[in-house]
Amino acid sequence: MNLNNSTLGQLNHEVSVPNYGREKLKHGIVHIGVGGFHRSHQAVYTHRLLQEKGDTDWSICGVGLRAGDKAMQQVLSSQDHLYTLIELGPEGARAPTVIGSISDFLFAPDEQDAVIEKMASQEVKIVSLTITEGGYNVDDSTGRFNADDPDVCHDLENPQQPRSVFGYLTEALRRRRERNLPPFTVMSCDNLPENGKVARGALLAFANLRDPDLAAWIEAEVSFPGSMVDRITPGTGDQHRQWLRDQYDVEDGWPVICEPFCQWVLEDDFCNGRPEWEKVGVQFTDNVAPYERMKIRLLNASHSAMAYLGYLSGYRYTHEVMADERFSQFIRNFMDEDVTPVLGPISGIDIPAYKQTLIERFSNPQMGDQLARLCMDGSSKIPKFLVPTIESLVKGGHSLSRVALVVASWALYLRGEDERGEKHKVDDPVAGRLQAAVSNRASLSQDFLGMADIFGPTLAGSTAFEDAFNAALDRLETHGVMATLE
Repeated sequence: MNLNNSTLGQLNHEVSVPNYGREKLKHGIVHIGVGGFHRSHQAVYTHRLLQEKGDTDWSICGVGLRAGDKAMQQVLSSQDHLYTLIELGPEGARAPTVIGSISDFLFAPDEQDAVIEKMASQEVKIVSLTITEGGYNVDDSTGRFNADDPDVCHDLENPQQPRSVFGYLTEALRRRRERNLPPFTVMSCDNLPENGKVARGALLAFANLRDPDLAAWIEAEVSFPGSMVDRITPGTGDQHRQWLRDQYDVEDGWPVICEPFCQWVLEDDFCNGRPEWEKVGVQFTDNVAPYERMKIRLLNASHSAMAYLGYLSGYRYTHEVMADERFSQFIRNFMDEDVTPVLGPISGIDIPAYKQTLIERFSNPQMGDQLARLCMDGSSKIPKFLVPTIESLVKGGHSLSRVALVVASWALYLRGEDERGEKHKVDDPVAGRLQAAVSNRASLSQDFLGMADIFGPTLAGSTAFEDAFNAALDRLETHGVMATLE
């Protein structure tokens, strides 16, 4: 049974389907970056709200800015933007849910003006983003917007034909201002510290380059709520599509796979209205920072801690890593002894219980969460997820052995070969620069740790961390991952 509007009523009775009239939906939200995570998280919360409240003003219009988004746009368009959500608990897969909250998808390279006009339309109240940690064009060490980026330069010269997210947002806001329409809220759902502030700073930096008066209006009128988002969402494989066919007779070109756990903490700061997401489990707060810090430094940093060591040793999935007592104990010690003491107070959170939940989630054998996915984009992840903890440990004079081992494993991973001699591609926006920094063993620590945009001045100038890094690197090269963990 091909998945589309006309077949919803004919699907297996165990499959949950939308109970709302999708033909009546209005686009209250435009979302840029429709990947697996958006479809397992924000779109699911919005779908649940539509199921419960029937408020048709808050459907989502997806937007893809990159060439790689074309495939998603084609698949979703062919099935009326419906897709199935498959939750994989430790006990196995649950009956799927058809998500209907996305009701259109525009591919920006082919429809530039249509995207701008959609965002500039009165019915749109929120433009949300999942554009990856590196998508905000901000130098991690200085916090400055990269005005020399080629797409930024193009957009400043060609404001009606933008390429970057900032070009699209700024032009859409300019049109709204010109038409005396209130602005939309810009809502980052990306996995980075203070994502609302980062989005605000990046957009204002671009807007100031284009039109200072417009930038002043954006600064005064547009809201940028911060958020903490969490749901492990591995890539979809052919086995998931086949399972849907075999078990439920559903043909879906791109289902989304995720764990049952889902969390969204969101600052209640919206300049033009918002959905009642609190009705379906979203936690609203006036300060998301503590939750964000907890999640990034415990969950995301632990992902990085296991990813490079695990991949080098020959493992390929998170549950394989966690089934090995040497790894699981290392991750527990990392969370307990390195992160928790420098995490700071987080009121209302049972930290030991949260850490135990993370261990259980990492260990879920049904997820098939690939280490290769966690190894991607280390130049964006390490500075945000791990470096702040290392800086606190350095300043406090604490042990650096475990955190140095994680950074050393990343350096070895960048050589493109695991301990078994199997080659792998380094998937990172600055892969060439990173690999050049680790190519000369004699100067590796100086070249690698000297990248201030990644490691910052504290680590680059720390003799204690450099010594710990070199010791970890020597041990990994001499004895291998397993003996080093032992």
